[in-house]
Amino acid sequence: MRARFEDKVVIITGAAQGIGRGVALATAEEGALVVLADRSELVHEVAGEITANGGQALVVTADLETYNGAQLVVEAAEEAYGRVDVLINNVGGTIWAKPYQEYEEAQIEAEIRRSLFPTLWCCRAVLPGMVARQQGVIVNVSSIATRGIYRIPYSAAKGGVNALTASLAFEHAQDGIRVNAVATGGTEAPPRKVPRNTAPMSEQEKVWYQGIVDQTISSSLMHRYGTIDEQVGAILFLASDEASYITGTVLPVGGGDLG
Repeated sequence: MRARFEDKVVIITGAAQGIGRGVALATAEEGALVVLADRSELVHEVAGEITANGGQALVVTADLETYNGAQLVVEAAEEAYGRVDVLINNVGGTIWAKPYQEYEEAQIEAEIRRSLFPTLWCCRAVLPGMVARQQGVIVNVSSIATRGIYRIPYSAAKGGVNALTASLAFEHAQDGIRVNAVATGGTEAPPRKVPRNTAPMSEQEKVWYQGIVDQTISSSLMHRYGTIDEQVGAILFLASDEASYITGTVLPVGGGDLG
């Protein structure tokens, strides 16, 4: 078993399910002291899996759409372990699927809050400590959906994540901090235990959502969805010392779809 994260303090946001859960389990298996952040209490179940396998996990429930929530997570990590070595920003995801002209004003704002602000806030909260120690790694989870249909506000938010990634890397390379992103493609995952949108889809919304699926598969050279493990592998690579000479990069992991 590799131990690329032995004794490293790793914050994983959105750790309760999906890709975040996969990253949390994988980094813990490789020796990380993981800090699991999510607003769902389901994150305690992930911590239980980790500790049952002999790992260490600190849970912080917080709303990362607010700066106060991001500060809470970073402060808890620094209080427990004295530092943060790696931050993996995984919070985000499409809430609605429909043509842009069908979005309401509040829905557009909600999409941006969900898929851009948690990354902005967590980067802001973790940077002072990393700058003071002159080292650190940030991996942002973006999306190939920066070019796609029926989720324009989400696309705009992830485009913001890409710009943030490039600019932060430029600004803080002098501080020994690497900042990269993984642009995830369509990913097969178990049904969400906590859906992003609790309202059932109308028949028209189901058609629009299927349009996203069809476009994602047709845009991919491999013409398929990826797996959680395929996304986790790329995220862990960029978070590890194996990527020590890589910064400011957005790595597409979408079967050849560059987004």
